[in-house]
Amino acid sequence: MTLKVTDGELGGWAVLRVSGEMDLATSPVLRQRVHDAVAEGRRSLVLDLSEVLFCDSSGVGVLIATRRLVRSCQGRLRLILPAQGAADGSHVNRVLAALGVRRLFDVYPDALTAVDEESSPLSA
Repeated sequence: MTLKVTDGELGGWAVLRVSGEMDLATSPVLRQRVHDAVAEGRRSLVLDLSEVLFCDSSGVGVLIATRRLVRSCQGRLRLILPAQGAADGSHVNRVLAALGVRRLFDVYPDALTAVDEESSPLSA
């Protein structure tokens, strides 16, 4: 399976919608798209991972590197990891929790909530 990343914008936030599998072969695609968005001056970034069916350690590495990059630019990063959806819950959410790094990210259930300045992230 491949990884597909589509660009969008919502409420002043750059939204990257990711679908497919994040593994050693495909994760560089997301890494490059994040770098492109930051190079374009985007500092508020939402990664919609609700359609990611598989994520290995290289995918997690890209997410952690994205967090580091966005923070170095004084930017904001939010992840969409819904409780329901692809395979009855976010695979990425389960992987991040199992590795003990889920708490590093501000997670929201959907794009509208993620870009709402009044909403709070889901608890880890």
